[in-house]
Amino acid sequence: MTARDDLLAHLQSGCTTLCRAWAVLRKDGTTFGFTDHDAGIAFDGIAFKASSGMSAKALQQATGLSVDNTETMGALSDAAVDEADILAGRFDAAEVRVWLVNWNDPTQRIEQFRGNFGEITRAGGAFKAELRGLTDRLNQPQGQVFQRACSAVLGDAACGVDLTLPAYSATGTVSGFDTDRRIFVTGLGVFTAGWFERGRFKVQSGVAKDLGGAVKFDRIIGTDRVIELWTQLSPGLAVGDAVFLTAGCDKQMETCKAKFSNFLNYRGFPHIPGEDWLTSYPVRSRANDGGSLGR
Repeated sequence: MTARDDLLAHLQSGCTTLCRAWAVLRKDGTTFGFTDHDAGIAFDGIAFKASSGMSAKALQQATGLSVDNTETMGALSDAAVDEADILAGRFDAAEVRVWLVNWNDPTQRIEQFRGNFGEITRAGGAFKAELRGLTDRLNQPQGQVFQRACSAVLGDAACGVDLTLPAYSATGTVSGFDTDRRIFVTGLGVFTAGWFERGRFKVQSGVAKDLGGAVKFDRIIGTDRVIELWTQLSPGLAVGDAVFLTAGCDKQMETCKAKFSNFLNYRGFPHIPGEDWLTSYPVRSRANDGGSLGR
């Protein structure tokens, strides 16, 4: 008999010892196990803790291609899920698996859900995470988008730019920071102001290693480079930490050609007429011969 068959037999016995267990696998390889039982259990090499303060709402499942979804909630604590980790994005799109388990014999279990974390919200010392089933990926738009700006992501296969080249990336050292998401960096080399705007910032050493974010502003003040991020990093960032920055792209045709010399791979359509063209009317000051507007 399989583990599923054993659990079904247990359910038919009329006297059950059931609990729910769920495992969270982050992209950095760290695995967390939680259970709503009053004592910890273990299986598949994962220890499921009962003292995490976590709970889960009823799981909604359907046949066909409908998206399975649920929510998980819990208290923020160092023993379970740390608020700094959520703020830093370490739990973004983490894989989640949920089982119905016989806590008296964990070999008897059924996997009820498998998917990923969706939106995570924090309030009052607790968090709430949306769980999205595997079929949610079918809701993602596919195909090319016809728009003026480039639809490629800088550095991906469609773009083709190698962001590891010295012209498009640099490693520096944190020389200071403040509470306004501004970080002072030295040793980045000679780059014009704004070179890293819309690029990526990643910490390479210290407590905040592997944390990062998108660059909002890039300025030069004296010998320091001032990098402002869209979101504030974890408090673990310290002076002396090594950081890695990559150039940013505003997805405009002129930038692709002048900054990256990559116009052949440009994925935008800059000459698409806008709404002003659709509502235009003949005037004496310009040609009205019906020809192309992109001359």
